[in-house]
Amino acid sequence: MGNANEKLTPVKAVSVEAQKSDKPLKPCCACPETKKIRDECIITKGEEHCQHLIEAHKACMRSLGFNI
Repeated sequence: MGNANEKLTPVKAVSVEAQKSDKPLKPCCACPETKKIRDECIITKGEEHCQHLIEAHKACMRSLGFNI
C-alpha cells in the first residue's frame, strides 16, 4: 500500500461526455478518480482521517447533478 507519510493531492472533478447518451450516469460510475482516492484513504487510515477526500468526492458528485 502507500507510505504513511505520503501526501494525497486533491483531484478536481472531470465532466463526463457520456451523459449525452440515452442512459443516465449512475452514482456508482460517477467521479471514479475521487472515489478511488477516497476509498483507499478510508481503508488505510480510517474515515475520520479522510474527511477532505470525502468532501471532494461529494463536490464532484454534486457537480455532475447528484443530490448528495
